[in-house]
Amino acid sequence: MTRVRLVVVPVVAALVLGAILLLATGTDPLAAYGAIVSGAFGPDGIGDTLAYAVPVAGMATALAIPLRAGMVNLGGEGQLVLGAISALAVGLYVPGPGPVKVVLALLAGALAGAGYAALAAVCENRLGVPLLISTLLLSYPAMSLAGYLVRFPLKDAGSSLPQSPQLTEGARLPEIDGVTTGIFLVVAVIAVYAVLDARTPAGFETKVTGWAPKFAAYAGIDRPKLTLRLLAASGGTAGLVGAIAVLGFPYRFIDGALITPQYTWIGLLAALLAGASPLGTLLAAVFFAALTSGGFAMERATQVPRELTAVLQAVLIIFLAATSGVFKRKARRA
Repeated sequence: MTRVRLVVVPVVAALVLGAILLLATGTDPLAAYGAIVSGAFGPDGIGDTLAYAVPVAGMATALAIPLRAGMVNLGGEGQLVLGAISALAVGLYVPGPGPVKVVLALLAGALAGAGYAALAAVCENRLGVPLLISTLLLSYPAMSLAGYLVRFPLKDAGSSLPQSPQLTEGARLPEIDGVTTGIFLVVAVIAVYAVLDARTPAGFETKVTGWAPKFAAYAGIDRPKLTLRLLAASGGTAGLVGAIAVLGFPYRFIDGALITPQYTWIGLLAALLAGASPLGTLLAAVFFAALTSGGFAMERATQVPRELTAVLQAVLIIFLAATSGVFKRKARRA
């Protein structure tokens, strides 16, 4: 019940504040919110919402995995990009039948992300570098490496843009009504995460570490090993999302294309909103994706800038942090 209140209260508060801002500009809040809903889930917008929700839900799940244990992975962008560029290299240069190349590219992306995230865990376990710092700072070398590769060794010779050549037909993920079939891989990862979280000793150890780290240490849970496992799983998921993105439209790696939409940071907001629960993270990711895609329809229908949706997201997190602190204080008193 407390978890439900932690989500419902900030969502309602953010919507109310948004309505006040809309009224201040002379706009009907019901019309604006209706435009967001119809733009996100109507026949003309549902495809865009699902297409945006795939990487957001994938990154939300990637960041929720360590967050369940109270560990924050801020290096999602680097792991995402490294997974994408690794998958691209396999898709471009590894010989073999198309389906085999797709599988190998997906595996390469997941392994690249997992290995890079595990490096951050080693920095904390062996060198004492806090996970927040190691994951964040390791993102920059990965993004710089990817930028260098698509400007020089992997550059499309026929283009002046920093981008790779397109993958051949056989090395692409198919689409259904404009939505990549990678959506099924993301759903499968979320399902595996849900089962492991609810039904296995590893999931229980993760949750106990998140609830009470000192108790977890007293109970004999090896935090360094847990950190390594969770960061590898988190980075592997992020790398898989990057591979799915590059194997889908436009079937190439474009420098900055995976960073500009802010999949990682919106995914982190979704994971925080849902308390890192598997199903809640998925629903929160779809919610944020709908806000983003519906914002364009709201701008067209009401002349309200779509940046209002970004304001709603920021206010939502502020209210979430505030209500979380209030409920925790009440729980301690109880």
